[in-house]
Amino acid sequence: MCRHLAYLGPPVPLSSLLFDAAHGLAHQAWAPRDMRGGGTINADGFGAGWYPAAGGEPIRYRSAMPIWSDAALPGLSASVHSGAVLAAVRSATVGMPVVETAAAPFLHDRWLFSHNGVVRGFPGALASLAAALPVEDLLTLDAPTDSAALFALVRHQLRAGKTAEEAIAGVVSGVSATSPGSRLNLILTDGERIIATTVGHSLSVRTTAGSVLVASEPLDDHPGWQPIPDHRLLIATPSDVTLGEL
Repeated sequence: MCRHLAYLGPPVPLSSLLFDAAHGLAHQAWAPRDMRGGGTINADGFGAGWYPAAGGEPIRYRSAMPIWSDAALPGLSASVHSGAVLAAVRSATVGMPVVETAAAPFLHDRWLFSHNGVVRGFPGALASLAAALPVEDLLTLDAPTDSAALFALVRHQLRAGKTAEEAIAGVVSGVSATSPGSRLNLILTDGERIIATTVGHSLSVRTTAGSVLVASEPLDDHPGWQPIPDHRLLIATPSDVTLGEL
């Protein structure tokens, strides 16, 4: 499994989400509280994507090393400020490669994507769904992993004109049907909205005046954190959070 988070609101240092919080993402990498049987630590890579304050395409930084072993990252993250961030640490499923390109976030145009979980029976379980993808998409996957394949399916739906929530919900429904028991906590953002799902794993949300933070686990002990029930679709902006059933 993995740990991931997404933030929208006033610009903050990236380090406030990764390192400064008592249970920030770097701490969750080696001391997660709620992995639900999906591994013990998240040492198989990390990534962060953020949107420049002036707008434009997101910037992404990924690595195959544990987040705590990147000596440059604390200083780099303290110097980067953004009002829209998606970041993740990875615990690779057995048999899947530990390479930089397998780490979230995955990127297409303005979209950033992350998956916390596992597709049971991958790759065979996705064969029928992947058959609808253009061959070029299959040949250019970031990595031969379930997460990269899920993003290809989501991206295909977006290209077909589906809304973000339709794309995410449709992929979750399709994968749940072909691969029962899969854990499908997904996060997708374009820097303006966060679309997330809870299927088999933990997710919490915290809102303040003008900001929203969604994370696999609370980053601190603030009482404002609210757990999201299983099988929910979350749609969030800095001013509003809605929940629907999957």
